[in-house]
Amino acid sequence: MALALAPAVALTALWSFAMVSVTAELRALIRLQGVYDDFGTPVDTAVGQIQIERRLSAAYLGARLDTASAAGLLAQQRRTDRAVDAMRDALRGGDRGRLSDRQRQALDAMVTATGGLEGLRARVLSRKISWDSAVGDYSALVEPGFDVESTLTALQAGQLARESQVVIELVRVREFVSREDALVAGARAAGRLTDGQYDSLTATIEDRRVFERTYVPDLPADSRALFERFQRGELHRSLVRGEDALLRAGADRAGAAVAADTWRSTTDRAVKQYMLLCTESAENSAARGRAFAYRELTKAAVVGVAGLAAVGFSLWFAVRGARRISRRLEILRDAADLLTAHQLPALMDRLSAGEDVDAVTEAPPLAAGEARDDEIGDVGRSFNRARLAAVEAAVKQATLRRGLFAVLLNIARRNQALVHRQLKLVDTLERRTDDPAVLGELFRIDHLTTRMRRHAESLIILSGATPGRRWRRPVPVADVVSSAVGEIEDYTRVVVPPMPEVGVAADAVADVVHLVAELLENATVFSPPHTQVTLRTGRVGRGFTLEMDDRGLGLDTEQLAEAHRTLTDPEAFDPTRHDRLGLYVVGRLAARHGIEVTLRDSPYGGTTAVVLLPSAVLAEVPGERRAPKRPPEGPRPGTAAGALRARGAATTLAENARPDGSGASAGADAWPGGSDVVAEADVRSGGTAKAGSGVPYAPVAPALPTRRRQASLAPELRAEPAPSEARDLDAEEMRAVFGALQRGLDRGRRGLPLDPDEPTPTEERTPSADDQ
Repeated sequence: MALALAPAVALTALWSFAMVSVTAELRALIRLQGVYDDFGTPVDTAVGQIQIERRLSAAYLGARLDTASAAGLLAQQRRTDRAVDAMRDALRGGDRGRLSDRQRQALDAMVTATGGLEGLRARVLSRKISWDSAVGDYSALVEPGFDVESTLTALQAGQLARESQVVIELVRVREFVSREDALVAGARAAGRLTDGQYDSLTATIEDRRVFERTYVPDLPADSRALFERFQRGELHRSLVRGEDALLRAGADRAGAAVAADTWRSTTDRAVKQYMLLCTESAENSAARGRAFAYRELTKAAVVGVAGLAAVGFSLWFAVRGARRISRRLEILRDAADLLTAHQLPALMDRLSAGEDVDAVTEAPPLAAGEARDDEIGDVGRSFNRARLAAVEAAVKQATLRRGLFAVLLNIARRNQALVHRQLKLVDTLERRTDDPAVLGELFRIDHLTTRMRRHAESLIILSGATPGRRWRRPVPVADVVSSAVGEIEDYTRVVVPPMPEVGVAADAVADVVHLVAELLENATVFSPPHTQVTLRTGRVGRGFTLEMDDRGLGLDTEQLAEAHRTLTDPEAFDPTRHDRLGLYVVGRLAARHGIEVTLRDSPYGGTTAVVLLPSAVLAEVPGERRAPKRPPEGPRPGTAAGALRARGAATTLAENARPDGSGASAGADAWPGGSDVVAEADVRSGGTAKAGSGVPYAPVAPALPTRRRQASLAPELRAEPAPSEARDLDAEEMRAVFGALQRGLDRGRRGLPLDPDEPTPTEERTPSADDQ
């Protein structure tokens, strides 16, 4: 719009300047008569009175003692003063804003010149100046008046300017006649003329005749006819005869060459007639100037209106074109906004959901952008090509991403199968050995393998698939949490409190275990190694909560907000943010089951993760229920027995569970497309079922013997050992413990009842063949 309006505005400004410039002279012509009436007429009146005073001053100075001439001079001086005062008031009090600087200077020069009138009069009255010098000084006072008239009429231009200058020059003819009268008056009073005075008289006569012969022919016809009629009249002939007589008389007889009364009458009437002729000629010029101005103003008005119409049309056309261009650009802008704000995000969502998308169908060409073969049409076509390229690139990237995820998922599935096979192999080795040192190492390998399985499952989850582990029955939340603790590296730092008898639905067990394990892993990794991670649990109105407190440095406000965005928008997975992979996994698992996970500042200075399991995830545990139990206590972490007891609950969920199908036992290469599900046995079952039969495990008696110290003694003889009596088991006792564990596991898997005659692990006995 600005580009379109700029030429129109510039044209309007140029038109305005041209109209002001063209009509300035015309408006000055129209104002000419008013300007001359306000400033030129007072100057003409003052000049006429000064000319009369000049003549009387010359007569007064030429006569010896003439009281009458002195009285007449004083009376004329008073008339001159009134005219000069009126002129000063008009020049100073008039509207000088209508005048140019040159005209103001001419008026100021006239006022300054009349300031010397009093000094000249003093010299005249005291007879300290000759009459011819007085005539010259008075003439100098009159000269600025002609400059005023010339500048005031200089408002006109062209032929009118020439005409006005001719009229001003003819005004000087009146001055020459008046000057002749003054010189003759002085000569008559003095009786004779000096050679210099006579030369001045003859020069004045010649100047009048030259000016009249030169400038009258240049006047327009109407004004020239006035002067020619005057030249044919008796008054002009009488003036010429008198001048001829003065020229023939010479200096000695010039004073008596003409009769006083006849000369005086002739010059007075000639001066007045010249003034009337010049005034009428000036009026004729002014009338022609006004007529010319009105004609030119009319033309200027017509041209101005036409120009204004052209400007208006140009402005309208510019605005209309700008709006048309703006509308077309708005269409392109809206199309770009629609593409970036709606089409591409919706397209990416559909691609993320695995939907097949046709780029040409999803990015049809914008018809409005290609409607015309101009620059905007070129932009529209370029935009259509860019939009199609963007959609094709999005489809291609989504295809590549799906392919990459499929590759990663296949690798993760294979890795998961290998991990399950490794777990089975480790379990087999655990059953075949009674060596405590070997069992301890096997348990550590088992723990590492369990963590490897979790990482493989994380890769499957990030690939958009579901891990293969499944349970057929609900699992107590205590076992779920204990299993999650067993899947992290620093499980010994986690303090698990007693938990209520609450179960987790079978289809959510694996995901809840994984979710809690990821949060516990974060808590242990980002807190000092000598600190503990504490858990708090409890029933709430909307389900069941788990609160995990660490004692790390915590998160600042920005980091906490970023973590919450990762948890609430897990689909915006960014592979470059490798430091938040665990949170992405937690977010996806939580979104899958409607679990709420929030982070907040911990009262211990670190971070508290709050997991709200909704009622839809919870379930009643069927069959025989176990009472809530505390975490295993006993040997210190780091020993073989300590490792065994720290893994107690994890063993219940992972190591005691066997695959329900054949997929886990098959090799990674035999996995059909990476989509088989590894079904794990119920965590509460102690029996077994035929592989692939789908028959649920029947609950049996506990597989491991439960021994209590001093159980065979009478109640009176039972006593708690003193704290100083507590000690670590030696190697033989440890071997006996693991041997009893292995035998109990074998009996439990075979469904054999508990042997009541089996000695305790600490009793001295000879191993039987069965123990081998």
